[in-house]
Amino acid sequence: MACLRDMDAKKPYIAAILVQLGYAGFYALSKAAFDTGMSTFVFIFYRQLAASMLLVPLAFVFERKNYPPLTFMILLKLFCLALFGLTWSLNFYSLGLKYTSASMGSAATNSIPVFTFLFAIFLRMENIKFRSVSGISKVLGIAFCLAGVMTIALYRGTHIRTLNLHHSSGQNTKYQNNVFTPKRCWIEGSIFLIVANMIWSMWLVLQGIMLKEYPSKLIFTTLQCLFSTFQSGFVALVFERDSSKWTLQLDLGLLAILYCGFVVTGLNIYLQSFCIEKKGPVFTAMFTPLALVFTLICSTVFLGEMIYLGSLLGGILMVLGLYSVLWGKAKEGVSSEVSIEDGKTRTEEKEATGNHSDAVPQ
Repeated sequence: MACLRDMDAKKPYIAAILVQLGYAGFYALSKAAFDTGMSTFVFIFYRQLAASMLLVPLAFVFERKNYPPLTFMILLKLFCLALFGLTWSLNFYSLGLKYTSASMGSAATNSIPVFTFLFAIFLRMENIKFRSVSGISKVLGIAFCLAGVMTIALYRGTHIRTLNLHHSSGQNTKYQNNVFTPKRCWIEGSIFLIVANMIWSMWLVLQGIMLKEYPSKLIFTTLQCLFSTFQSGFVALVFERDSSKWTLQLDLGLLAILYCGFVVTGLNIYLQSFCIEKKGPVFTAMFTPLALVFTLICSTVFLGEMIYLGSLLGGILMVLGLYSVLWGKAKEGVSSEVSIEDGKTRTEEKEATGNHSDAVPQ
C-alpha cells in the first residue's frame, strides 16, 4: 500500500516531465522538417488538420448529448480566437523557428507565462502589490523576461562547442542551417518567435474569459482547431503556390505533422490537464524550463545545431523571470490563505467571547 501511495504521489512529476519531453520533440522535429525544405504554411495546415481528426471524434463521443448551445456570436468569437491565437501565432512561430533554431524556439517559450501574467494585469485579472515581497518578485520577473526577450532578439553572440553525433558520424549537415543563417534573418526569426509568444499569451487570457461564456472545454478546443484548419489552409494557399510543397512523403515532414497533431495536441493536453488537476497550474509551469534543456540536448547531439551565447543568456534570463513571477504568485497565495485563516480565527474568537458573555449571569 505504501508503494502504491508513493507511486501515485510521483505520477504528477512523471507527467510534467513527459509533457516537456513532448514539447522538446516538437521543437526538434519541426525544425528538422523545415530544414529539409518543408513549407511552414503547409506544415501548419496539415498539423491543424491532424489535430482536428483527433479531436472531432472525441468531441462527438463525449459531448454530443450534453454540450451547451452554440449561438452565432459564440461561433464568431471562437472563429476570431482561432484566427488570432492559433492561425497567426502558429504561423509566426514556425517562421521564427525556420530562421533560428530549435533551442531558440524552446528558449523563447519560457516568456509565455510571464507575458500571460502581464496581459492579465492590463485586463485587471491580476494585480501587483508594489510594496509587498510578492509584488517586487513579480516586477523583477517581468523585467528579467523582457531582458531575455531583448537579448535573444538583438544579440546572437558566438557559438558554443557541443557534442555533435550528427557531424561526427559523417552524415549530411543539412540540418545545420542555423550556422549559416545571416544575422538579419536570425533577428527577424527572433522577432517572429517573440510576436508569436505574445499573441499566444494574449490568446490564453482571452480563452479564460471566453470559457466562462462557453464552459465545454472539449467542444471549445475542437471548434477552434477546426476553424484554424480552414484558416491555415487559406493562408497556405495564398503564400505557398508551389504544388510540390503540398505533397506528403514518408519523411521527417510527415512524422513532424503526425507528432504535432496527435502527441502534442492529444497526449500533452491530457497530461497537462492531469498535472493541473493534481498539483495546480503553478506546479505545471515550473517544469517549463526542462523543455529547453531537453531541446538543447536533442538539437545539438542529433541535429547538429549550434548553440549561440545570445540564445543561452536570453533563455536563462527568461527562466529566472518565470520562476520569479511564479514565486511571487505562490507567496501571494500563501499570504491570502494566512489572511483568511486569521480572519476565521478572529471571528471564531469573537463568537466564543460573545457566547461566553451571554452565558455569564446578570
